Formats: sequence, structure tokens, C-alpha cells
Amino acid sequence: MEERTYYSARTARNALKPKLDLESFARLFGDLYKYLSREGYFHQILGFQCFDGVYQEFKYEPGLLGSEEMVMAHIALKLCKDGLWPIEEAYVNYSEEDLFDVIEFLYDSVSKPLSWGYAHSGCAHYNKFDSPAGKKEFRTRINDILRYYGNGYELADNGEILSFPEHGLEPLLIEDAPKSESATVQAKIDTAIIKFRRRSATSADKRDAVRTLADVFEFLRDDVKRILVSKDEGDLFNIANNFSIRHHNDQQRTDYDEAIWLDWMFYYYLSTLQAMLKMLKKF
Repeated sequence: MEERTYYSARTARNALKPKLDLESFARLFGDLYKYLSREGYFHQILGFQCFDGVYQEFKYEPGLLGSEEMVMAHIALKLCKDGLWPIEEAYVNYSEEDLFDVIEFLYDSVSKPLSWGYAHSGCAHYNKFDSPAGKKEFRTRINDILRYYGNGYELADNGEILSFPEHGLEPLLIEDAPKSESATVQAKIDTAIIKFRRRSATSADKRDAVRTLADVFEFLRDDVKRILVSKDEGDLFNIANNFSIRHHNDQQRTDYDEAIWLDWMFYYYLSTLQAMLKMLKKF
């Protein structure tokens, strides 16, 4: 069955729309991890506990990372902290940062099992996996949880957790925006979006993201002139130039509320760029 958000929650008209706290979020994450682990989604990389019917005990079946001790050491090295493994036991004590780090780590470690070499005592030993399919399914399932935690997050297709856009602005970030024929332009737009949406983004990061989008306008200036009259074109650059975004001089405004206006400037530039790229496709 296709997973989707229904009308009242999608349009923010449902007063009972859930908003998860850290404890609830951790519990749902733990349930999802245990389910995917039982289904073999982490067997290829992380290995798993196998029940030995002869000796009536569990033994660790190593994955590509090696023994359980090697997995523990690898996680500690990559995430720069101890106490995160085994996940099915440790997650109840995770902080928000721990949860987000582990989710991103699991995205790099997931692969969908396709077939097994043999099975015994209800335990399947898979020998063929599909990493892209596993990543896609993991993203879909974890995003069904992330979107309701705090102010909303999502796991992007590059494996990084990003803040979810405010209601009504989602299409600017998740719709199929027109792609520029210039690899430079597209790379700058993609970089600005990622930098702005990072959950740890500071005001300096957001200002830099706005500056990057303003630089795209500079790069496209000659093309813009074919579409906009000179006054309109100038207004676009005045926003960045007059609010201490691109150039620095004594006439610039610097006493604005960055938490509000940097968001506005980012979405203003992004939406205008998307409109411009659509218009340029017609020429």
C-alpha cells in the first residue's frame, strides 16, 4: 500500500496532527530498527545474531565490517562517541544528536536482502543484497517518523538529515524544479539548499546560502536581462547588496532579525530562480 499523508495533516488543518517528543521518537526509531534488522536489511554490513540450534545459543554472524567488536569500534570511530552499540539496547538512552548520527550511519549501512544461501531455525542467511533499494526503503520509513519529530526533519537522498521546510514552502524544496543546463548553476543551487537546511545551520551558514543563490543571479545576469527590465533586475540584487549579504559598505542594513529575514531572503531567491529557469527554458 502506498504511504502518503492525508488531506487534513497535509494542509495543516488537523489540530491533532502528531508532534513527537524525543522519547516517542526514540521508541519508534527502535521499533523500526528492530524490524528492519530482523528482515535482514543490516546483515550485509553490520552482521547479526544467529541462533545456533545445536548448542541452543546465539552467536554473532559477521558482516562486511567484521566481528561485533569491530562494528562497535567502527561506529565509535565514525561517530566519535561510545555507547551507541548494540543499537537495539542502547537507543533508549540516545540523545537527539545520537539518534540523528545513528540514522545517518544506518543509511550508509542498509541494503535490501534479495535471496538467501540457506535458512535454519527461522534464521535466514542472505547472500544477495541491493543497497540502493535498501536506502530508498529506509528513507521512506524513517521519514514517516522524522517529519513528526520536533519541527520536522527528513533524511535526504544524500544520507543527511535536514530540517523540514515550513508549511506551504515544501514545493520549493521537494518538487521537481527545472534543472539548469549549466552544471555550475545547478551545483550552486543544490549546495545552497543543503547548507540552508542542515539541522545545525547557523545564521552564518544561512547567510552564506543566500549569498550563493545571489551569486547564481550574478552568473545568470546576461540571461536575466532577456527576461526582466533593468529596474526589476536591479531590485533582485539590491536585496542581497543592501542587507550585508554579498558586499560590505557603510550603507548596508545589518540590524535586521536574521532568524526571520534570512529565511525570507533564501526562499525569495530560490523561488525567483526557479521561475527564471522555467522562463529561460522557453527561449
